[in-house]
Amino acid sequence: MQALFDEYHVILDAFWLTIRLTLASGLVALVLGTILAGMRVSPLPILRGIATTYVNTLRNTPLTLVIVFCGLGLGLVLDVSFSESLSTNYLWLSIIGLSSYTAAFVCEAIRAGINTVPVGQAEAARAIGLTFGQNLRLIVLPQAFRAVIAPLGSILIALTKNTTIAAAIGVGEASLTMKTLFEAHGDAVIQIFAGFALGFLILTLPTGLLFGWLAKRLAVAR
Repeated sequence: MQALFDEYHVILDAFWLTIRLTLASGLVALVLGTILAGMRVSPLPILRGIATTYVNTLRNTPLTLVIVFCGLGLGLVLDVSFSESLSTNYLWLSIIGLSSYTAAFVCEAIRAGINTVPVGQAEAARAIGLTFGQNLRLIVLPQAFRAVIAPLGSILIALTKNTTIAAAIGVGEASLTMKTLFEAHGDAVIQIFAGFALGFLILTLPTGLLFGWLAKRLAVAR
């Protein structure tokens, strides 16, 4: 346990980076996933086709492959840059990869929520002159979000754990820091692993409880 106490500031910095990765990627994924869900239920075949292709491609591609593509493909080969700082640049490239991948799952969760909204409500909205966009924004999506709070919570928990993949391109989040501590404190690997596992438990367990409570609190009465 002494190794954990000696390196506590390094561990806290790593988990703070994990939290930042989760929040930034989760926000972008929510916005992108919502747009994709709207495209998937759009009356325009081309929009449905684009969204379906995106979702099926990303959902069936390993996240490690996506992260490596963002870090090496976009960062090194295509020279996509957000900052002169290499670490900051790879942080943003990781956010692109994580949010792009997670958005496909957010899209399917929201689309499932859209399917729970009675068809009659959408038909009534069209009857009073609302456009597809207005119908989606004012009638359908508010109910759909309330119906899928629990699944969105599960996706956020999965995203929190998936941030460890960012270590593949050198982002110094929790898993990369744990690897570094293993190398520096080879006699305390079990304690170090237990400490990092506890850290992720502290991050994910309250999230699951919060979203479970919100799902019951905001459930749509049918």
